[in-house]
Amino acid sequence: MSEILTRYGDNFVAEMTEAEIRADIEAGTQDAAERAQIPAMTQDEMDYLYEIIASPQKIVSVEPGKEIVLSYDAGTLKLSIRNGIPMDRLQAIITQERALASDSFELCHVDYSYKPLKAIAAEERQAMEQAQLLTTLPLLYGAMPNMGLYTKPDGPCDNWAELLPAGKITEAREAQEEAIEHAISDIVYVASGMIESGADGINFDTVGASGDADVKASLEAVRILREKYPTTGFEVGMAGEFNIGMHGELKFDDEIIAGLYPHQQVKMAERAGVSIFGMAVNTNSSKSLAWNLARVVTFAKETVKVAKIPVHANVGMGVGAIPLSLIPSADAVSRVDKALVEIAGVDGL
Repeated sequence: MSEILTRYGDNFVAEMTEAEIRADIEAGTQDAAERAQIPAMTQDEMDYLYEIIASPQKIVSVEPGKEIVLSYDAGTLKLSIRNGIPMDRLQAIITQERALASDSFELCHVDYSYKPLKAIAAEERQAMEQAQLLTTLPLLYGAMPNMGLYTKPDGPCDNWAELLPAGKITEAREAQEEAIEHAISDIVYVASGMIESGADGINFDTVGASGDADVKASLEAVRILREKYPTTGFEVGMAGEFNIGMHGELKFDDEIIAGLYPHQQVKMAERAGVSIFGMAVNTNSSKSLAWNLARVVTFAKETVKVAKIPVHANVGMGVGAIPLSLIPSADAVSRVDKALVEIAGVDGL
């Protein structure tokens, strides 16, 4: 039987037979379905996913008329910092708009967290105002809640990652609850200034990286900002497919935050006033593209089904079935994008 050129989750090239790819697709969708208690892909969907993965073309694309919009996190870090192109942030934004025809973009700072940005908020407001005067595309401002920065010695709170292994559960929870209040205050302060300087929206990147307290702080901040700025857009991109219960008892609107999967996360985000939900599914670097992509499509299909707001699947390095590599291969990325659009029906990437 002839072998098909494909990839693994670490970006390495692999050769697999049709039977092996089909088996991985079925295993991947079943894994997601069992974890989140959602429907697996249908046989027709699995057959089409196989066709996408097994295509002899190096790059694949969606059918005409099925194009979707793109949003970005860590926007102005991509060209200059990550790719080593010597340009400032304003040049990066203009390049994205005028050369790369980006649907939207994001101004951000190299210190990509709301806590340190509070100290330079005035300078960031000037950068936003200048960028808005020179561009027409929707321009957001973005950063991470990154609640780990509120722990000692750099922050005011005890470190729950040290308290929990020591069995100090109550103290760890109290530290997280204290950090939530600091994070909400800083996020609202920074975001308010950026909105008043012209930002078309605010991006919350990697929400939940520090656990359920991180999610709560972000959603509470969105709710406050939505009340203050009813016409502003708020995008929330998750850190992973599952809300980690570092605290375990935190609630948002009387619902436990820990343990929620994307199709549940999006409903909580809607109640907070989120405009765009960025679902994230972690890539397993030891599994094939077929296995990873089947999982992502399964999660995404159910999330889109229940969502009332646009769903932008996170397809960056290490999430959304994208290989865990600094520069993921275009063949893998294009297959991920096509499957998420044509099978899962996502609104954006």
